[in-house]
Amino acid sequence: MELDLKLASREINKILWTSEKTISTAESCTAGRIATIITAAPGSSIYYKGGLCCYAEEIKTQLLGVSAELMERETPVCEEVARQMVIGANKLFNTNYAVAITGYAGPGGSPNGNVLVGTIWIAVGCEGNIITRKLSEDNGRDQNLASATSVAIHMLLEYLREACPKDASLQ
Repeated sequence: MELDLKLASREINKILWTSEKTISTAESCTAGRIATIITAAPGSSIYYKGGLCCYAEEIKTQLLGVSAELMERETPVCEEVARQMVIGANKLFNTNYAVAITGYAGPGGSPNGNVLVGTIWIAVGCEGNIITRKLSEDNGRDQNLASATSVAIHMLLEYLREACPKDASLQ
């Protein structure tokens, strides 16, 4: 694991531990990489409740409540799907916050060609307060996944710095 991700994991650990908040993940293209980083710090079982690797559309629909009509209309790789994945993960795992990611890491994009390889949507938060980011650069599957994982972890860290109650011991 890269040093910056290890340091981010430790800070995420401190924030969640101190604030007594919980988190879950819903990962499509990264297939558990984000969960691996979040749980790298000792004690993560206190705040990390679980994750779902949800490649298939029916899993997104059945377990996370993502709209099948939305995925048919927009493709599974769009901002609103990522947002619905966050809400669904928070409900499924009964957590305060969630990280969700959906994308085409490669080698292929959407079947109709509307969404290109390297397009990845990341969402972090809770219902009513979700931040998103779109990645759209194709540097090959491995680099696309590494970049998306790093961006998601750093988005989570920034989100938690703002959302979680401040504690003097963290400053």
